[in-house]
Amino acid sequence: MADTTAQPDWQAWQRSWDRQQEHYLPDREERFRTMLDVVEAAVGRTPRVLDLACGTGSISDRLLARMPDARSTGVDLDPALLTLARGHFADDTRVEFVRLNLRDADWTGHLPHREYDAVLTATALHWLTHGELVALYGRIARVLRPGGVFLNVDHMPDPTTPRIDELMAVHDRARRAEEKERGVLDWVDWWRALEEEPSLAELVAERHRVFADPADGDHAADQMQSPAWHVEVLRHSGFTEARTVWA
Repeated sequence: MADTTAQPDWQAWQRSWDRQQEHYLPDREERFRTMLDVVEAAVGRTPRVLDLACGTGSISDRLLARMPDARSTGVDLDPALLTLARGHFADDTRVEFVRLNLRDADWTGHLPHREYDAVLTATALHWLTHGELVALYGRIARVLRPGGVFLNVDHMPDPTTPRIDELMAVHDRARRAEEKERGVLDWVDWWRALEEEPSLAELVAERHRVFADPADGDHAADQMQSPAWHVEVLRHSGFTEARTVWA
């Protein structure tokens, strides 16, 4: 019988999550580096950060490695990923995690702090509908201090270049197929592997009850909006400036 009390190897699962994400985002670390460049330029090296839809805490991990005096609040709804995050950051008092649903109108009222210097998120908000994202941007604006910065490192296709987009999509699918042949885990395989971790199996089952993920990693493509759409919504939400800083 499997020992369900044995602690998972938190660091190994964090590395595994990062590799699975890189399967879809080979430039993921470059995105993170640029994100933190902007944070440092805008609010300095000791920011209080809200890591939104934090998953296993990948952004907080890079933040604290680069800015050891920073502080981070990670927010997510996924019980399994939050458990991995808490395990990875065990005994690190610079980071705290809260389980919240970003679709709830009052989620900001449950944060441990009223204001943040920066709100950061990566490849997560395309799960929200257009209306939910508009509402979320307004709430983010209200938890940022004056002069604070919000960075959304997500997929933002350009509807004016469908041929280029399709060429790159075909290239990317071929790359992922080659990686999978070499044994790299995709989204579905990674979750199946996590289910086999005895102490996490129940959390993964709970996670699957909360979310209904299609097997295709391109599942949210029809909900993704252009950079121009995001800029317009952010400005209407109270941000004084908004633009693409990396592509």
